[in-house]
Amino acid sequence: MNLNSAYHLTQAQIDQFRHDGYIKLKDVLDAQTLAYYGSEITRLTIELNTQHKPLAERSTYDKAFLQVMNLWEHSPRVNEFVNGKRLARIAAELLEIEGVRLYHDQSLYKEPGGGITPAHADQYYWPLSSDRTITAWIPLQAVPNDMGPLGFYARSQSVEFGRDLGISDESEDKITANMARHGLNFVSTPFELGEVSFHLGWTFHKAGANVSTQPRSVMTIIYMDSQMKLQPALSPIQANDAAQWCPGILPGNLANSAKNPLLYSR
Repeated sequence: MNLNSAYHLTQAQIDQFRHDGYIKLKDVLDAQTLAYYGSEITRLTIELNTQHKPLAERSTYDKAFLQVMNLWEHSPRVNEFVNGKRLARIAAELLEIEGVRLYHDQSLYKEPGGGITPAHADQYYWPLSSDRTITAWIPLQAVPNDMGPLGFYARSQSVEFGRDLGISDESEDKITANMARHGLNFVSTPFELGEVSFHLGWTFHKAGANVSTQPRSVMTIIYMDSQMKLQPALSPIQANDAAQWCPGILPGNLANSAKNPLLYSR
């Protein structure tokens, strides 16, 4: 299994990420690794999930996926996965920084018939002091178009419109329209088994509905600069994030709680 070995990034790939705000990388994890850790991630997601309404009765947000966070705290096997050096090193090299800490992990399980994931930027939710944040989106199986692969608005990381919108019907309508005005194309392609995407916290992205008969099981790991500090929360949502993912850390201080281990340093 290749959870801790180095993945060779080229300078061209680092440059591409800096330009586009995202990148998809093939053969990051092998089938054996994904099967071993993926079965535990999926099991815990189903076990710990608290959303039990039928799809038809849910909001747009809740139709998008079953969502369970910080699985690493519930299982030694998932803890190994989230602490893996291979993904963390890629994150640090793409961000062009010395090291990364964990912000939190998040399982995203899009059920058969699950709806779209509306356009949004993740960092809307995060009370963090800089844009040196990155999410690894790790499918636990191949994701063809009919399962709703994640797609990105290339170069949107510098667009400020929409940064005050959480995932919703409104964000889908307004952000999609604004991206069209800016001439920023939405790029969505299937994920092969072992392919992983990385995107900046301010890169706008979304995913289609799962119109297949199989669940789309994805693990995400959110990394932040090892020198990241908390900033004062701009909303109740950000205040909740600070309390959940960086407990005991005051604004202006290094985000280095026990929930934010250093995962890689050059």
